Amino acid sequence: MPASPSIARTLTLGGREVARIGLGTNRLTPGNEEFLRAAVEAGLGHIDTAHVYTGGDSERAIGEALSPKPDGVVIATKGGYDDTGSPEALRAQIEQSLESLGADAIDLYYLHRVDPEVPLEESLGAIAEYRDAGKLREVGISAVDVDQIEAARKVLPIAAVQNHYNFADRDSDPVVDYCEENGIVFVPYYPLKRVEPEAMAEVAARHEATPHQIALAWLLHRSPVTLPIPGTLSIEHLRENLAALEIELTDDELEELGS
Repeated sequence: MPASPSIARTLTLGGREVARIGLGTNRLTPGNEEFLRAAVEAGLGHIDTAHVYTGGDSERAIGEALSPKPDGVVIATKGGYDDTGSPEALRAQIEQSLESLGADAIDLYYLHRVDPEVPLEESLGAIAEYRDAGKLREVGISAVDVDQIEAARKVLPIAAVQNHYNFADRDSDPVVDYCEENGIVFVPYYPLKRVEPEAMAEVAARHEATPHQIALAWLLHRSPVTLPIPGTLSIEHLRENLAALEIELTDDELEELGS
């Protein structure tokens, strides 16, 4: 059974080399600080949050647990969700995120959603102000198509794109390909949603792995720029997710999985 080319287990994001499986934190609340510290000790390098997650508690828990931020950890957050993409709203959200995270600068800041009532250039212009001031190191954009990425790149460099994408939901295939062609990190959110374990059971058994680990390995093989962010509040589950970095799928297995 021929092996596929060996996958890279790290990539560069926010100016740092991080493991290609991160952590989504849309359920994180105060009280999970010890989990976050244990996750970093286990090898986690990328943590993704947003201004709106758990009413701001996600950012606050991260700031409490990881301020000052450990070397080698990249924290991303997002603003502009639910039609709040005006420059004024984004400036207020960036300021709040900086305070909640206890940070002088945010490693990666996404426009969470394109506001249909605000020109994209205006939303990104406000974000660019903070980037130019050194308060944001890199900028991303979320839930977008290729045309929107290209429009965004005319305003400022785009380091990462975050879209809903997984083994079962592949509508963003053109975006993944575009990101790979242009050296942009692609961050699939909900990377395990709607994954049907039976579709991966045989492959998982061969690797003595779980179907969810195979789903993550599939994402890593899909493109060298992917960095999935499965969410969990369990350190055991997080270690299991990180272990998917060691799974090398063969060409035959990728074909079997319908790649």
